[in-house]
Amino acid sequence: MFGVGLPEFAVIAFVAVLVFGPDKLPDLARQAGRMIRKGREFANSARDELRSELGPEYADLELRDLDPRTIVRKHIVEAMEDAEADARPKRRGLAPLDDGEIPPYDADAT
Repeated sequence: MFGVGLPEFAVIAFVAVLVFGPDKLPDLARQAGRMIRKGREFANSARDELRSELGPEYADLELRDLDPRTIVRKHIVEAMEDAEADARPKRRGLAPLDDGEIPPYDADAT
């Protein structure tokens, strides 16, 4: 999640045991869990309040959709897809030939 693997986590845990001691560590873990839970509750309530204020057309709003990097990435991908669609040759009213069908021939054009 934060680029912390098993070896890094083991070092952090070892240092925490040395600094805080094995008696205080469970209480600190409990406090950290409560803090994370409160943070999630705060984020969820903010999201729900935004949804209710913006109306039903934003019912599927997620907070990560408001990240500027996500917005820019989304618009760049849409622009690239539009450019690819414009670059494809368009066949105006022409349908592919059936098996065995002879293409039209204009003797005056050759």
